[in-house]
Amino acid sequence: MIRAAIAAILLALPWAGSVAASDVRYDILSFADLDGWTEDDHASALNVFAQTCRDMKDFDWRPLCALAQQKPGARDFFELFFRPVLITEGKPALFTGYFEPELDGALRASERYRYPLYQQPPEARETDLWLTRREIEAGPEMKNRGLEIAWVDDPVELFFLQIQGSGRIRLPDGRMIRVGYGGANGHEYSSIGAELVRRGIYNLHQVSAQVIKSWVRRNPEAGAELLLHNASYVFFRRIDDIDPAHGPRGAMNRSITTGRSIAVDPAFVPLGAPVWIEKAGSEPVHRLMVAQDTGSAIKGAQRADLFMGTGDAAGRAAGTLRDEGRMLVLMPIQRAYAMAPDAM
Repeated sequence: MIRAAIAAILLALPWAGSVAASDVRYDILSFADLDGWTEDDHASALNVFAQTCRDMKDFDWRPLCALAQQKPGARDFFELFFRPVLITEGKPALFTGYFEPELDGALRASERYRYPLYQQPPEARETDLWLTRREIEAGPEMKNRGLEIAWVDDPVELFFLQIQGSGRIRLPDGRMIRVGYGGANGHEYSSIGAELVRRGIYNLHQVSAQVIKSWVRRNPEAGAELLLHNASYVFFRRIDDIDPAHGPRGAMNRSITTGRSIAVDPAFVPLGAPVWIEKAGSEPVHRLMVAQDTGSAIKGAQRADLFMGTGDAAGRAAGTLRDEGRMLVLMPIQRAYAMAPDAM
């Protein structure tokens, strides 16, 4: 009966069926095993968790979210009601960064502002696989239909805005408009950084967003063709109901927080869950964060994108972040032991 109950719970988990069960390992650790746990600002993490946990519908998350709204002692809250679960499936951990770009643009096309941000056309919403990036940019399908949200002055920054999925457009009069993810064409994301490595132009450790941008601008024809290597194309929507002081919306449709929000693979990590990060590298991060976002390039149990903030400085920090380490998902106790029944 116990095994049957455990199986029923596992079948209800969001990642069930996404990978072979034999490929995934779940290990329950103690909070004493988390390097730097006692030094973290747990209250900051609890505030971020409380902002989005109300959107978590599973029965074991709802009472914890209700308690989080009462602002309990943060460290005790996590230690009493959660267990850290190390989820692995054979791939090494990888942490990268993302940010909210700011681009110069206008609400009308001009000689300077020539590159449009599009809303998703109805026909693209009705199919799993629509036109490629090359076909969208070269073809007539998007023209003269009123699908443009704004025009910007730099096609390279626009390409990276699509990778980030959200950003701000600075208008000529100084006003800002915010845009967010509004759909995609269904084609798989292809890394142009990886393509530069494949061509022998750079080694893997040399590649960053700034390096890629510089190469594309130094080689305008080859650079334009390189961008088309990524067939994936992201559409946008205008967002006017978020305070400019708050971060952009993540996959849970709520603002994300600099230094506390991460993008994860929801096949392994429930959106809204607290996640303990131990990132190595020149600037180590040992911090409790919250899984509030997703990304087309974020695949795997030990894969996360750290949100670094808004603007150029955040972009530079995000563009150079590529480190190893490990991440553990803080799960409600009952769910943790259901995932790792041998630990009972």
